[in-house]
Amino acid sequence: MTNVATTTSVDPYANKWIIALGVTLASVMELIDTSIVNVALTQMSANLGATLDEIAWVSTGYIVAAVIVLPMTGWLSSYFGRRRYFTASIIIFTIASFLCGQSSSLVELVVWRIVQGLGGGALIATSQAILFESFPPHEQTLAAAVFGLGMMVGPAVGPTLGGFIVDRYTWPWIFYINLPFGILAALMTAAFVRDAADKRRPARIDVVGMALIAIGIGSLQFVLERGEHYEWFDSDLIRVLVGCATAGILLLIAWELYVKEPVLDLRVLKDRSLASGSAFAAVLGIALYGSIFAVPIYIQQLLGWTAETSGWILFPGAIGSAVAMIFIARLGSRIPDLRWVAGFGAILLSVSMWMHAQFTTLSGRGDMLWPVAIRGFATGCIFIPLATSAMTNLKGRALAQGAAIFNLTRQLGGSVGIAVLANLLTRRAAIHRAALVEHLTMGNPIVQARISAITQGLVARGENAYMAARQALVILDATVQRQATMLAFRDVFLLVGLIMLVSTPLIALTERPPSGHMHVGE
Repeated sequence: MTNVATTTSVDPYANKWIIALGVTLASVMELIDTSIVNVALTQMSANLGATLDEIAWVSTGYIVAAVIVLPMTGWLSSYFGRRRYFTASIIIFTIASFLCGQSSSLVELVVWRIVQGLGGGALIATSQAILFESFPPHEQTLAAAVFGLGMMVGPAVGPTLGGFIVDRYTWPWIFYINLPFGILAALMTAAFVRDAADKRRPARIDVVGMALIAIGIGSLQFVLERGEHYEWFDSDLIRVLVGCATAGILLLIAWELYVKEPVLDLRVLKDRSLASGSAFAAVLGIALYGSIFAVPIYIQQLLGWTAETSGWILFPGAIGSAVAMIFIARLGSRIPDLRWVAGFGAILLSVSMWMHAQFTTLSGRGDMLWPVAIRGFATGCIFIPLATSAMTNLKGRALAQGAAIFNLTRQLGGSVGIAVLANLLTRRAAIHRAALVEHLTMGNPIVQARISAITQGLVARGENAYMAARQALVILDATVQRQATMLAFRDVFLLVGLIMLVSTPLIALTERPPSGHMHVGE
């Protein structure tokens, strides 16, 4: 009896499911909060007396703070201890959420959002490292499935939940909703998460590395977030920040490869699986965040639907991801090489983007159900094998550093995707508009018939003939703009699908994930 009790007490995997629940809850909370805020910006703007340009700092401040902290998470976990650092990050995030809800001015709200980002930036990468060490080696794919479920579902649930709260309550509730989940996650992780087996506190603080991360990565993220607003390189500010980002990142790479105990250990990228997996994670970030960014704009601007409706249209994507995660978690042991599943997911994601490109200004909710659901299922198929194979050779401190790099590339890929696609939408809409206008001459009988029909309709509603004729031209111009914008969205969706297809061979460069011995029931 004594031997049995001793064995049970030292079992490093005894509390794996409690740990999984706690860290996944923290990750989902952060992911939902990132996307839920965007739905409420208009209400915040009206309530706080800020312009839409000023209120955008609520989102920008958070993301820039989070992306600066993200690459430091591996080092910070080693310095403070993984359990202590992760729990403290949850507490910071939760307290800042409450103070965001209590804010009565724009400055106050932005300050607390930055603090919230400093806590939230640690949650994703550290969660992944904790999960991989909390499950035995033959259940690594299962650990990836648990983590991936939150990663895929969180961004899809955020807009749905945000639309529901904004339409029924006031904007502070998008922050207050974090409080019970943050408290529960902090208690669970403080009680059950353990530090890495090879815990060794760094002997020195890499101040130079931290400063270069803040300058290089922070400047890059700001450019990606706000570059379009400042009209890119027409702005002196953007040109300066691009220079800071370039110099900062180049110096960061040189310094971190030189120093003995770097804050961001780039040497782990010698592992081929991590390097190729991180590269494909960037591509996945472009596809996932780019499409999640594009679809609500399409729904609200072109179709005129509400924020809540756009959230519900995205929700099948979360269901699709969950189905894929459960499928792989239960049947992964029967699949010889899960990289085939990732490859299938990449091809399927390209197909879903082609289906997105078939949307029109007359599309209904039913037309969007399957494309969105298939996109979610496809990303679910990709994420588990990708995360597992990228981390398969890493242990201890290397695992924490690898998780930080993997998630940094995914985050930056998403930011690049949103910035590029937003710019591309504007440019392609202008090109398509010019092409359409070429055919809209007053001598064209089809154009004349259309203007005449609109004019007669307005006259029938009581407008005088002169004003009706002028309004008919305005309506025709708006119709042309809608068609041009629709064609621009088509180009964007097709481009994302092509990028996914071309990048698929990167999956083959990763090592085979350990799926053959996975026992889900253990």
